[in-house]
Amino acid sequence: MKALIVIDVQNDFCPGGALAVNDGDAVVKPINAMMPEFELVVLTQDWHPSGHGSFASSHPGQNAFAVIDMPYGPQVLWPDHCIQDSEGAAFHADLNVTMPAAVIRKGMRPQVDSYSAFFENDRKTATGLSGLLRDRGCRHLTFAGLATDYCVAWSALDAVRLGFDVTVELDACRAIDLEGSLAAALSEMQQAGISLNERQA
Repeated sequence: MKALIVIDVQNDFCPGGALAVNDGDAVVKPINAMMPEFELVVLTQDWHPSGHGSFASSHPGQNAFAVIDMPYGPQVLWPDHCIQDSEGAAFHADLNVTMPAAVIRKGMRPQVDSYSAFFENDRKTATGLSGLLRDRGCRHLTFAGLATDYCVAWSALDAVRLGFDVTVELDACRAIDLEGSLAAALSEMQQAGISLNERQA
């Protein structure tokens, strides 16, 4: 059984958002087109409380995109984004939200960020997605969404570690690309045996 995991297609990651990914809204159309090809569709949603520990504003004297050490490891400090119940945290208005069977919310604990759809950044706290997929008999996972080099890559890499067969649809992803992060993420995914697919010629 095949599942499509759509990562964080939210207003704050699209043009005009608090942490806008360049051309981020361009993923919506191809994602909507792909959904009928899959037996199961799951959305993830960044869902931070105000004052989250990954926000630069929570660390006086620090700027956005600086990297600090947190108890669970290095943490990029982001602009405040995807705050619970805000318009920025809402899914893009054109994203098909009727077909997905579930929404996995992440980043809800104030002091731990969560890039992956499977685990928070402490690498221990599970989101429950793996259990859902196994219960539904899904072995083949395809990932799309935002951003290629962070939440998509972390999710895809965790999926491989958990034993799933994984494809990333690059045409339905866009990247932040901080200091070479996109090239690094693509290389790591290739080395992990993830299929990096480009549908468009």
